[in-house]
Amino acid sequence: MPKETAIPAPAAAQPLIVEADFFHQNLPSGVELAVDRLPERNTVALAFRMLSGAADDPMELGGLAAIVERTLSKGTKRHDGRGLADAFDAIGAAWSTTTGRQSTVMRVLCLPEFVPQALELSAEMLTQPTFPDDACRVAVELAQQELKNLEDSPDSLVRVLSQKLTYGDLFGRYVGGEAETLARITPDKVRDHWKRMFTAGRLQISIAGAVDAEAVAALVDRLFNGLGRREPAGRQPADFEFRPARSHRHKDLEQEYIAITLPGASRSDPDFAVEQVALGVLSGGMSGRLFTEVREKLGLVYWVGAWHEQPRGRGIINLGASTTPERSHKTYQTLMRELRRLSEDLTEAEVARARDQHIAHKETEDDLTRARAGNLSDDLFHFSRPIQPQVELDAIRAVDAARVEAYVRKLPRDRVCVATLGKREL
Repeated sequence: MPKETAIPAPAAAQPLIVEADFFHQNLPSGVELAVDRLPERNTVALAFRMLSGAADDPMELGGLAAIVERTLSKGTKRHDGRGLADAFDAIGAAWSTTTGRQSTVMRVLCLPEFVPQALELSAEMLTQPTFPDDACRVAVELAQQELKNLEDSPDSLVRVLSQKLTYGDLFGRYVGGEAETLARITPDKVRDHWKRMFTAGRLQISIAGAVDAEAVAALVDRLFNGLGRREPAGRQPADFEFRPARSHRHKDLEQEYIAITLPGASRSDPDFAVEQVALGVLSGGMSGRLFTEVREKLGLVYWVGAWHEQPRGRGIINLGASTTPERSHKTYQTLMRELRRLSEDLTEAEVARARDQHIAHKETEDDLTRARAGNLSDDLFHFSRPIQPQVELDAIRAVDAARVEAYVRKLPRDRVCVATLGKREL
């Protein structure tokens, strides 16, 4: 009889994420730079966050920040728009720009050997744009067309209505502007806005990948030296007052769209991780309570979800659903009931599943190079310093059912904003 060979017990699972090697410095030029050193990576991701967004638009020029962002790439002192795009293509770099309420972001992904060229081209776009007259006019026309198209996207439209109700007329304005404000935007106003708001003191640059942080810092400082004021700016908390309210817009639709918001945790709140787990229990895929209870068991909705947003220093919880006009009132009541139930009959198994989902996402998708740069950019935006990934994981692992229940009990569930779109008002 052959001798049996003992099979060794598997080693204890080790965390996938180890302590990050960060570089963080406020440069003499005024730029805030952070680098997540990842020497084993084959790509480098860069995020340029200018701390100026739609909330900085003059009231009569809503949409101006978005037009500035759209036209940054249409020409510089060295290249026209086509030439700039060709220069990025020549180094195999992928890039994009977006406008938010409090910032305008440019993202670049390239190979490590092309980081100096990528930095030079990005700096050229941010510090030397010419905003050609024709490009500005085309950007305004496209924004006006997108505004019309918004009417054909009710899920997006109810979000716009909800955000204005939640954040107020100024901070909650649609990033893309309105017809009357877009009509007032001229090339000169675009150039003036860039000159006023795009300064070194508002710029945060986050880089993840195999780079020499000190060499990058020297290059960044040289490239952005002289970009407006050096003094830090744009780092104040989001300026809005949450006021419970209801708003309905009648639209002849087969479905009724419901958006509910209430105050939640900011990124710096000790309960932020608790809120993450709570929302995971509510809306963490097909096992989430909203999907199983509201959609599968009761058959009330076509779509349902819960998520949160964090303007700097603030937090907002969102619940949303699409249903039939006849079922809209019951759907609203059920959404609020499911939120309340998190404080009444939560199980440790549900909490463990939501925790594991967050941890798995953090150790997989959030560990991609592009995501590491994005998370580092968010850290600078919310905390003005890098945060170790392990700190966030430890906070998630410390959440149990008792903490979630206690957190949900203290939520102001009687102080909500409700926006609806469709044939029937709640």
